[in-house]
Amino acid sequence: MTNVQNLLPHLVVNDAPAAIDFYVKAFDAKEEMRLPGPDGRIIHAAISLGGHMVMLVEEFPEMGGKSPRTLGGSPVTIHLNVTDADAAVAQAAAAGAKVAMPVEEQF
Repeated sequence: MTNVQNLLPHLVVNDAPAAIDFYVKAFDAKEEMRLPGPDGRIIHAAISLGGHMVMLVEEFPEMGGKSPRTLGGSPVTIHLNVTDADAAVAQAAAAGAKVAMPVEEQF
């Protein structure tokens, strides 16, 4: 077995520049880098959230890389552990996130 040192989510998104801007505003992400391809689409980008790297790429349907918008949803979810859930959700909503379920104490 290999010695895994890190696990990095790599998101395929419909509009990488807009996604990066959203993550910066909604979750205080830091843009680490973005690399546009010859046609202007982002072929690689990286942001950090709380010191954890997340990679992004623009969708390239012609190469099999499709975004959740194109697929009609995604089976993948990413969870963020935060110190203040109310403040985190309020910040994300102010940045344009749609709150599907309000914050509440649960089990």
